[in-house]
Amino acid sequence: MPTRTTGVAAALLERPSIDSVSRVEDSDLVAAALAGNADAFGTLVERYDRAVYHLAFRTMRDAEEARDVTQEAFFKAFRSLRTFKAGSKFSTWIFSIAYHACCDRLARRKRYSNEEFPERADGGPGPEQAAIAADEAQRLRAAIAALPEKYRTVITLYHLQQKQYDEIATVLGLPMGTVKTHLFRAKEQLRRTLREGAMESPQ
Repeated sequence: MPTRTTGVAAALLERPSIDSVSRVEDSDLVAAALAGNADAFGTLVERYDRAVYHLAFRTMRDAEEARDVTQEAFFKAFRSLRTFKAGSKFSTWIFSIAYHACCDRLARRKRYSNEEFPERADGGPGPEQAAIAADEAQRLRAAIAALPEKYRTVITLYHLQQKQYDEIATVLGLPMGTVKTHLFRAKEQLRRTLREGAMESPQ
């Protein structure tokens, strides 16, 4: 009989085996994980790892660092699970952990570079029959990537992760008014960037 990985490694590496995964509430999974059920935490990982990675990638603009942040966030969550407040949203909590992990890495990065963010090449073009749509998607990704970090993160949480203002405020540790201001300015900057890009495109 093969040896099974245990603990947080099992949660991160193994697929959960809980029946009716989509029907189990996050709070019940947290309780089960605290009771020693590694599969329960594995279900939480499976449920949120893509969203956490997406947030990390939008913030870090580096795929390898985003993967590292995602793993780090879930390890920290696992170790701190007993501090999770009953009645809170696990998604907001894990996003907050991931965002602060990103901030720590960005702070370290700034010590070695005068530029806040390095230049990154975007992905290749899509299929020929979807060239226009692919170009528009690429321009949008580039426009989001060009936003200041505080705006880029708010856009990611609000539009891509569909978080509410109060959840974003909790994740980022900001007043709700500041979140709304960042979101408004991010949208304005995106619209301006995309409009300028369209004007510069060859006819």
